[in-house]
Formats: sequence, structure tokens, C-alpha cells
Amino acid sequence: MKKELEYFYIENSFGGNQDWFRDYWMHMGGCAAAAACDSCISMEKVGVKKKLYPFDIKNLNKSDYLDFSMLMKPYLRPRLKGIDRLDIYVDGMGRYLRDIGNTDLQLGAYSDSNPVQEAMQVVKNQIDSKFPIPYLLLRHKNNKFKDLLWHWFMLTGYEEFEGELYVKETTYGGYRYLSFQELWNSGYRENGGMILYS
Repeated sequence: MKKELEYFYIENSFGGNQDWFRDYWMHMGGCAAAAACDSCISMEKVGVKKKLYPFDIKNLNKSDYLDFSMLMKPYLRPRLKGIDRLDIYVDGMGRYLRDIGNTDLQLGAYSDSNPVQEAMQVVKNQIDSKFPIPYLLLRHKNNKFKDLLWHWFMLTGYEEFEGELYVKETTYGGYRYLSFQELWNSGYRENGGMILYS
């Protein structure tokens, strides 16, 4: 079984791209803000929630995306250690939603301390409900995830194959499928997790 969100393109980029950011701190550490921007665009694009994106949702372009990222910066501002806890994201994104008058979209933290089988079902429930999933990964003992360390990225789909769950990991304008079990079992405790929208 395969399920993918109707995600968005900006020019040839699948989703937004942190590499576009011209602000030094956003370019270096704006991944959480990028995840928030991409969440808003994705949810509005598929009709889950309206008025999350302050520009023309039917005419997505790089210039507006960059302006949006700077609007998001005060809520999820880059910092020396990065946004390295789920609750920092929940607080920042929550303040953005309140400031734009959105009171019914909820978000919560889902720690990587939860068992993988339960987390797999959570991923499927979120994607089935058309919600993208911001994911924080701080460390991992498997070298195949080295490009995702200390980084926020998006999960935008899943596929079940021979008892395994593979997730569509989206970041820097591209995507690939990864084993969720391998991703979740990092070998570290208190190592990040997922943001859940409802």
C-alpha cells in the first residue's frame, strides 16, 4: 500500500529549499522554519486548512517563499544549538498560528522514545489525514542518515512493502524513500521525533 501527499513544487523544487535562504542564519540553521513553511503550504494546498500561507497559494514562487520564511523566522529563529527539541517547534509554530488567528489547528510532539510499531501507525494516520510530518533527527548510529543529522525534514508519504514501512523523506527540494524502522531506531535516547498536526 502506498500513500503520498499531494505536495507542492516551487519551480523544479519538491517543496521549499533551505539553500535558497539569503539570510545567513536562516541559510545555516533555518530548517525548522522551512518545515513550518512547508507544512503551512502543504496543508493549505490540499485543503486541510485555509489561510495558513500569506501569499497566493495558486501561484507558488521562490520570491514569496523567501518572504514567508522571513515571516516565520521570529517564531522559529535559528540559534546556536539549533531548534533541538520538539517543544521549541510546538511553541514557535503555535505562536504563529495564534498570531494569524488560527485557533483550531492543533500540534503536538511525538517523541522518538515511543515504540516503533506505534510510531509507524502514527505516521500512517497522519498521512492518511493529509497532514505532513515535520521530523527532527539529532543523531543516528547508521551512517546512511548522516545528511539528516541535527536537521528538520518532512515526511510526505509512506509505502508498506513486505512488512516494512518506508517513508517519503523530503528536504532541500528533493525526496527519497527510507526505512522508517531504521530511521526511528537511531540508537540514541531523546533524539528528536515528529510533530503531529490535528
